Amino acid sequence: MASTTNTSGRRKNAVARIYLSEGSGTFVINGRDYKDYFKTGVLQYKLHQPFMLTGNDGKYDVKANVDGGGINGQAEAVRLAISKALIEINPEWKPSLKAEGLTTRDPRMVERKKFGQRKARKRFQFSKR
Repeated sequence: MASTTNTSGRRKNAVARIYLSEGSGTFVINGRDYKDYFKTGVLQYKLHQPFMLTGNDGKYDVKANVDGGGINGQAEAVRLAISKALIEINPEWKPSLKAEGLTTRDPRMVERKKFGQRKARKRFQFSKR
């Protein structure tokens, strides 16, 4: 399959749109190398995780546009998008990715602030008298 696969992944407020194509294993995120964008080893590992589980490390090029959220949410959004793209390429890889929890979109979001309160749950100080 020489064509590119286009998928998206989300985590918290982070949205990642990726283009996966056969190549030498280069990662470009927002026009920068992934090691410049995700500086810690843990975040870099998260990007390689779907490829390592399916035995495809270094076989696909990833071009990603990431927006919103924090750096950790962005890394997990890219990881979900890569997993979805790999399943689109070969559905036989789905059980191994699903076993590690890489196919599930994490639905946890920040709870909104309510009016009449300091934060989402924290109230203003109550004075009885």
